[in-house]
Amino acid sequence: MRKFSLLIKPASADCNLRCRYCFYIDHLKDVKKTPRMSDEVLEALISSYMKTDQEKHYVFGWQGGEPTLMGYNFYKRVVELQETHAPPNSMISNGIQTNGTLITEKLANLFSEYKFLLGVSLDGPPKFHDIYRRTVSGHSTHSLVMRGINILRKYGVEFNILILVNNENVHHAKEIYDYLKNQGFFYHQYIPCVEFDENNQLLPYSINGEEWGNFLCDLFDEWIITDIHKVSIRLFDSIIEYLVNGNLNVCYMDKDCRQYFVVEYDGNVYPCDFFVRKDLLLGNILNDTWKELLNSPIYKNFGKQKANWNKECYHCSYLNLCHGDCQKFRPGQDRNPNSLSILCKGWKKFFTHALSRFKIIAREIQKGNTKITKEILKVKKIGRNDPCPCGSGKKYKNCCLR
Repeated sequence: MRKFSLLIKPASADCNLRCRYCFYIDHLKDVKKTPRMSDEVLEALISSYMKTDQEKHYVFGWQGGEPTLMGYNFYKRVVELQETHAPPNSMISNGIQTNGTLITEKLANLFSEYKFLLGVSLDGPPKFHDIYRRTVSGHSTHSLVMRGINILRKYGVEFNILILVNNENVHHAKEIYDYLKNQGFFYHQYIPCVEFDENNQLLPYSINGEEWGNFLCDLFDEWIITDIHKVSIRLFDSIIEYLVNGNLNVCYMDKDCRQYFVVEYDGNVYPCDFFVRKDLLLGNILNDTWKELLNSPIYKNFGKQKANWNKECYHCSYLNLCHGDCQKFRPGQDRNPNSLSILCKGWKKFFTHALSRFKIIAREIQKGNTKITKEILKVKKIGRNDPCPCGSGKKYKNCCLR
């Protein structure tokens, strides 16, 4: 059976915040009552997933909306059911993506005991974070997030910081990066904000490809100086993982969009949280088996659409690093997968700027050298016809410059 993980929305799109750029909140209009996952759905979800062949590693991601709205008792029940239904010698991974404002000491203690990994949304210092991330009544939230983070630290809960790169903070990569480091946050995930209106035009809080490329280049230039061994940036880690081991461990990099299922509060299953739509409803865990869901023609077609990229992609040196990028970022009629990603220009700029040094890092890791120094990474100014500094043996113009 194909391996997959679960992205579960136990409170659907319900949230105590109203972030202006949130793409999921509109799902609330289709819910007639307060959406909360029932115990029946929860047990069916956990028990059936743990009967599948996942090489004894079961990955649960809890998201929303805001998943901590479910409260302590729900997550206590989660770990009880996981312990009840887990096969012998299996490994269970739980992750929660949260806005951090509802973290209590009781929740933090539970997350610590059962080794939950949290992703806490924080868009930088208050002047950036509080622009879009506000409560239902319009109040700022930065101080509430920091309070939640301090509780997580008190109980030793592992957490990453999730930064949505939007039109307000996209020109301030160094400031945001330095701010996070000064706060003692060394695990970062930077996510591009790309939302279209009904006419396939970028919404005001979104970023374009050039902005994304500039942001990543500035971020890389800060990280590469002294922080290779100190700060983990998920995108950078994923590139190195691919160059060292050939593994594509983030979905946008892969050539098939079938890494996980989204499970809504009522048990409905979809292929991706960017595509929770009626026409992409795969089934319901109370009625359908995971084998049936995996073999769904809708799911198979959705996955294959990823490789239906623009003809220009076939001539791109970086195709293996993005495979046309996320389907959501390809504008056009019905998000036509043949369209170029709106971020394409930015990805090319970033890879041209940084890939040669990523390849050097990967080569040193493969040689067993875990101490990468500035001297190793020093890439002198070279001409187009000089050997590429990545060590491929090709000319620079035919390799990392492309």
